[in-house]
Amino acid sequence: MIHVLLQAGGAGDKLDIISLITHAGAVPKAVLGLLALMSMISWYVIGAKWMYLARGYRRSIHFVEKFWDSSLDDMWKEAQEAPPSPVSEVFRAGYLELIKLRKRHAQAQSGAKTDDAGLGDIESIERALSRARTMAITEMENKVPFLATTASAAPFIGLFGTVWGIMNSFRNIGAKGAANLATVAPGIAEALVATAIGLVAAIPAVMGYNYLSRRIRVISSEMETFTNDFLNIIRRRFF
Repeated sequence: MIHVLLQAGGAGDKLDIISLITHAGAVPKAVLGLLALMSMISWYVIGAKWMYLARGYRRSIHFVEKFWDSSLDDMWKEAQEAPPSPVSEVFRAGYLELIKLRKRHAQAQSGAKTDDAGLGDIESIERALSRARTMAITEMENKVPFLATTASAAPFIGLFGTVWGIMNSFRNIGAKGAANLATVAPGIAEALVATAIGLVAAIPAVMGYNYLSRRIRVISSEMETFTNDFLNIIRRRFF
């Protein structure tokens, strides 16, 4: 009886998390290492993108507020001097296109404008605004898909570790010819560790992805609204 208890105590000492990881085989260690790496990268992306989007949204709101209280020329100076933001980059693209069009008309021999020319000018400004908005959205979405990849792949990677651990448990049973707790417990515990770490990597990733996607949609809506307002102002003043 004492011998059995000592064996159980010794087995229990080997079932703590650190011992399971250090005594795991090459494949389980590779699985756990990959999951840990994915988790660290996910947390880095969440933190970096959270700060980037918060800063971009704050600057964009400040720029829009000043836009309605200033002239286009003043806002151009503001966009040149102030830290960049998604909305200010859209404004810069549209205003640069407007400057080019105004110079082209000023250098033309005839100052008369046809309706077709005005329509073409508006379309070129609209294309410049759309191009800048697309570039800003692409920059905001950079690295965010990695969170979706982690959220979807990490549980399956952990499941692979689980299956591998269960396979080892059955191999130990077959090799020793006995199905007791000391034979089965290490492999099952190792398998559950892989599953747990897979969930630890996946859950923050999916939460971070949903949050960042929502923030990107909010800033994209601000850029779209500003684009429409800017085009309306250009139509009224110059066309």
